[in-house]
Amino acid sequence: MASPPIAFVAAKTKEAEAARKMLARLYPHVAPARAKILVALGGDGFMLEALRGTIDRDVAVYGMNRGSVGFLMNEFRPRGLMERLARAERVKLRPLEMTAVTVRGRERRALAINEVSLLRMRHQTANLRIVVNGVRRLDRLVCDGVLIASSAGSTAYNLSAFGPIIPIGARLLALTPISPFRPRRWRGALLPASSTIEFRVIEPEKRPVAAVADAFEVRDVARVVVRETRRHHCTIMFDPEHNLEERILREQFMP
Repeated sequence: MASPPIAFVAAKTKEAEAARKMLARLYPHVAPARAKILVALGGDGFMLEALRGTIDRDVAVYGMNRGSVGFLMNEFRPRGLMERLARAERVKLRPLEMTAVTVRGRERRALAINEVSLLRMRHQTANLRIVVNGVRRLDRLVCDGVLIASSAGSTAYNLSAFGPIIPIGARLLALTPISPFRPRRWRGALLPASSTIEFRVIEPEKRPVAAVADAFEVRDVARVVVRETRRHHCTIMFDPEHNLEERILREQFMP
């Protein structure tokens, strides 16, 4: 049985580009637009970028780490790639869907692979109300911002904001505050992936807030709803021996 056509894509670093050229000499490949498997060379950020480009396409992304952390990447080994691709396990990811309504009543929609974040736009803190599945859970969060991260995105902005790392396939979302002031001791929540999370901006004209779905920004929002979409997907590939769960545990106990 013929192997599916593969393409190599690399982050804009010397290490990643050198790896792409090496693999291109070793294996037959096609242009990314014709590939069924994208071999992404870089770090987690580049993997998420590659995944965003394959939403709703019949393309899977297999990452090899040429970055720093590489939670979502497999080990870089030039030899035996076709055998590794044939053995790799596939995991379907569901992006987050953001619906944002501005203070002028305009509705904007966007998809995010890693997170949807709400961020203050001025020197004053944001004041946000949080509603989960129609139930008011937090009446007023005073903060620099807040984010909802998927499992794939939990090792990105969410981790830097001291949010939890979520194993791929755990069917959970991380709700993580960014520099919370009140409630002082609230550190966020883990929510079922089926949850609908609504953020209502208190005093949106006095304390303006922007909503960002990955790189898509909507400014001056009054209300933002986030849920995991069931209509869209992308696919990530892992080596069977890629023990992501062990790496996640190890990271959480690092000093």
